[in-house]
Amino acid sequence: MRRKKTLTAWVAAMAAAVISLPAVAVAHDGHPHPDPTPPNPTSEFQKVTLNDSPGEPIDLAVLPDGRVLHTTRDGQVWLNNPRNGLNTLAAQLDVYTHDEEGLQSVAIDPGFNGLTNRWVYLFYAPPLDTPIDDPATPDINEGDAPITGSPEDFAPFEGVSRLSRFQLRGNTLDLSTEQQIIEVEADRGICCHVGGDIVFDRAGNLLLSTGDDSNPFDSAGYTPIDERADRNPAYDAQRTSANTNDLRGKVLRIKVNRDGSYSIPRGNLFPPGTENARPEIYLMGLRNPFRMEIDPRDDTLYVADYSPDARTDNPQRGPAGTGKWFAARTAGNHGWPYCVSPDMPYVEYDFATGVSGEPFDCAAPVNDSWRNTGLRELPPVEPAQLLYGYDESAEFPELGAGGIGPMAGPVYEYNWLIDKLPGSRAWPKEYAGKPLFFEFTRDRIWGLSLDRQAQISQVQDVLPGMEFSALMDMEFGPDGALYVLEYGKGYFAQNPEAQLARIDYIGKNGNHSPVPVVSADVTSGHAPLTVNFSSEGTVDPDGDRLLYAWDFNSDGKIDSRKKNPTFTYKEDGVYTASLRVTDIGGRDRGRSANAEVQIVIGNDAPEVRFIKPESGGEFSFGDLIEFEVEVTDDQPVDCARVTVTYILGHDDHGHPMTTARGCSGTIRTGTDDSHDPEHDNLMGVFVASYTDPGVNGLPPLTGTAEVTLNPIHH
Repeated sequence: MRRKKTLTAWVAAMAAAVISLPAVAVAHDGHPHPDPTPPNPTSEFQKVTLNDSPGEPIDLAVLPDGRVLHTTRDGQVWLNNPRNGLNTLAAQLDVYTHDEEGLQSVAIDPGFNGLTNRWVYLFYAPPLDTPIDDPATPDINEGDAPITGSPEDFAPFEGVSRLSRFQLRGNTLDLSTEQQIIEVEADRGICCHVGGDIVFDRAGNLLLSTGDDSNPFDSAGYTPIDERADRNPAYDAQRTSANTNDLRGKVLRIKVNRDGSYSIPRGNLFPPGTENARPEIYLMGLRNPFRMEIDPRDDTLYVADYSPDARTDNPQRGPAGTGKWFAARTAGNHGWPYCVSPDMPYVEYDFATGVSGEPFDCAAPVNDSWRNTGLRELPPVEPAQLLYGYDESAEFPELGAGGIGPMAGPVYEYNWLIDKLPGSRAWPKEYAGKPLFFEFTRDRIWGLSLDRQAQISQVQDVLPGMEFSALMDMEFGPDGALYVLEYGKGYFAQNPEAQLARIDYIGKNGNHSPVPVVSADVTSGHAPLTVNFSSEGTVDPDGDRLLYAWDFNSDGKIDSRKKNPTFTYKEDGVYTASLRVTDIGGRDRGRSANAEVQIVIGNDAPEVRFIKPESGGEFSFGDLIEFEVEVTDDQPVDCARVTVTYILGHDDHGHPMTTARGCSGTIRTGTDDSHDPEHDNLMGVFVASYTDPGVNGLPPLTGTAEVTLNPIHH
């Protein structure tokens, strides 16, 4: 888990209402369950939606008191309060979002208590002075870094991703309290692999994962090691993941001091003072370690790493796409961009001549790229405990077949005190001590049983048959329930299936939480505005009696107990009308759930649509695509506020490649030889967004539109 709970915290919270379970101490039972079948059927669990409008969700963190924070890539931090079910905006950061960058991870300080320690950590891309597109030049995108050029051409796009911490005051993250901790190099204006996850070990050391910041699209789905002198540095991952003097493609391990500075703990890969090696590095040789978790029993670090997209092995280039999960107990090198594992090397390749060389030596890899600023001779490549490809794995058939989107999940710590509380939603002890592994593309979760050498002895389906939509993150809360963030099936926007949810254990004959539904006959207008609300569709899975509580203006007070009330808004503002439904008729009564609808008074949300291109059209990679966007709003439309992002869609995920500004212009789709057109489901996705400036003190509102084009296969 990402935080250490204490028994003191649990005792202090015992006065909290049973409906909102308190933060408690946790302690595992110490033994993985060896049975390969699920110890509990999915019918004994229930997924409860906490926020069905989470923006473009990226990461979550559960506070000791049960509140949940989650981030969106465009800079928002949202807070869910379990006591009233309300979702409030805790902070809005200004971030750089050209391709995959933006606001990434959130984590809670291990000593967080809400009084003397209120630190919340964020990893994000500050805007800096990085070039962005100028709407006045519709045929030129100044925000795109050049693919070829000189160091002077690339220099304006040198940026950073920043790890900072902020004080959480009530339900607001106070941005004025920022302590900037560490910055990681970034080559901006070109895709891909930002990474960025945060965990803490038992000693309070902070571990941060970072992506290789390299472009994979001109490497035929194999390793990007393009050393041509005029090539954008982003095409050579040797400058980052294999560079001991660079913080990208790594897991960093530091100790944060009281003033926000940091020191280096013992046990990292390179001792302080090692020439041409950063002492912050704990693990190197990683491509995009998007999710990692730490075992609270012994500080074993579980890391999942993404692979390139080649469908088949190629003796001239290297192995096919391979997802990876491993358990790290000591510092080490995990191979990228030279090896997947000690016995799976890539092949040296000259991008200028198209000639292949010899396979890399995984026992003694050498970084001889002229862009390398670190050590030439690297540590040997460490093995992984779990490797799998697109087809069913002979070693791990439980994973099935499909896309490759590996994610490292948390380890459950069972506590009998939580389990025995009335209305407990804690998972049973059969899951204790097992790291979870989940798949972004396959929408599934597995529990891994490990032996003493951290080798996998069993793979169990967890919650088989429960529907998920692109699992983005998960964490066990202090109540023993599993909190999950789902991205939805779409690209770099708020998708219809996106949500923050909680998965409760209810047992064989347990009481379900109700499932609320809310709607309104109008959702915007000018004061005074009378709105007719409805709860039609609200059900209790057990058929129990329900208590309705409406809060029309997010002030925490109950405004109506009717099923279908009416309310008149008399002042301008953006309101979240919330319905909390509580089970009052079944066993373990007191379970509740919330649903919300936003009401805007005095400012209409803009409507956005594409005039061109039209969805369903065709294109070839490298084409210059003309776009035209129409925006309708109750305020004057400023075309400089329109952004159009081109995303390379691949199965259920995508890579944002570039962003243009203006109501019209052109976008170059770029090349792609990293995917197999015969097997990969590729598409060109264009997302237009317009945010109005707000009016009369009201916050800005955003409208979006999306079109999808199909590539022509030559």
